[in-house]
Order: sequence, then C-alpha cells, then structure tokens
Amino acid sequence: KVTIFEECSKLGGMLRYGIPNYRFPRERLQEDIDTILSTGVEVKLNTRVGNGEGEISYNKLHEEYDAVYIAIGAHTDKKIGIEGEDANGVMSAVEMLRRIGDDDMPDFKDKTVVVVGGGNVAMDAARTALRLGAEVHVVYRRGEEELPARKEEVHHAKEEGIIFDLLQNPTELLVDENGCVKGARVIKMELGEPDASGRRSPVEIPGSEYEIEADTVIM
Repeated sequence: KVTIFEECSKLGGMLRYGIPNYRFPRERLQEDIDTILSTGVEVKLNTRVGNGEGEISYNKLHEEYDAVYIAIGAHTDKKIGIEGEDANGVMSAVEMLRRIGDDDMPDFKDKTVVVVGGGNVAMDAARTALRLGAEVHVVYRRGEEELPARKEEVHHAKEEGIIFDLLQNPTELLVDENGCVKGARVIKMELGEPDASGRRSPVEIPGSEYEIEADTVIM
C-alpha cells in the first residue's frame, strides 16, 4: 500500500512544474497520473514533509510506515548576484514554470521579457513567454557555438521570433521608483581562452555597456 505526500496542489513534479505545456501537454500527463492512481495509490496534496509548523516530520513517517522513499526532484533556482535582482518583475525560470504548472499565468501580453541564460530551461522560459504574448530577448554571455541548450531548441526559438543578444551579460537590473524592474544594464563580451568546461571564457569589453528596457526579467 502506497501513500504519496506532495507539497504542491497538483501531482506531476517536474513534468508539470518544469516542462512547458507546448512540449508535454498537461492532458497527457494527467492520463498517466490517473492510471497510476487507479491502482489504489493514496495521495495527500498540499502536505509538506519537514520540521516546520504544519508539516509532517520524517520521524512520524518512519513511525507510521514500513519504508519511506524520498523523491523530491530538482525544484531549485539560483541567483547571479547583481543589483536589482530582488525587484518586482524579476523571477527565476523555475518559479515561472512552476506558476504556470499551477495555472497561474503571468501577464506577458505586449510586454518585453528578457531571459538571462542560454540553457534548455532558458529556452523553455523564452518560448513560453513568447506564447504568452511577449517580445522576448535571450541575453547570453557567450556566442551561439557555446550555447548549452540543444541545437534544435535554439533553432526553434529563432524560428519563432525570439531575439538572441549574444556575447552580452547583465551587470545590473534597473528598478523604478515603485521597486519594479524596468530594464537591464548590459555589457558586451568577447571570448578568451577556454575554461574548465572547455568553452571559451567570456571577457568584458570595457566601456561597452548599454541599457535594454524590460517589463520582466527571467533568470
């Protein structure tokens, strides 16, 4: 007999909260979930395991169950440590995709969205923002050959109209008097010698900074 403790309001984990609907339709995911639940699996949604108030502790789980399997996934993000990163309108790609997984759609219609990064998650965020009506810029500090995203993802993103601002890196996010992001200060880069990853290291070009307007910045 199996019981699932899930802190979110819906099942699916990274398949729901990390992969955009255009790549993996929610309806298809729900079919798989329903098939699993039909075997008699019990589910406790909105239930967090931990030691905080209102949470169920690991010790209590070990007392009540014969075995405990931990499958917490990879719901983490990171900051790059620049000024303005905590402003309203700045979010991580993980946060954005998680909100969409809960059907909390950001209002990107006719907005300018800057996505910082060049990996697969950045492509997911950029292509999702585009589908929500935004003009999207991907700002990445290396060149196209060094983009870590899959080549087909980059190809489709360009085909759809996403703008790639390559060899550029934000040094500061600009914030208005209400604490909302209004753009980014960006510096141009050139490639130097390869680093530990084997890719050529980006080097700032002194005096090349400029500003780009943005209603939303996705890290």
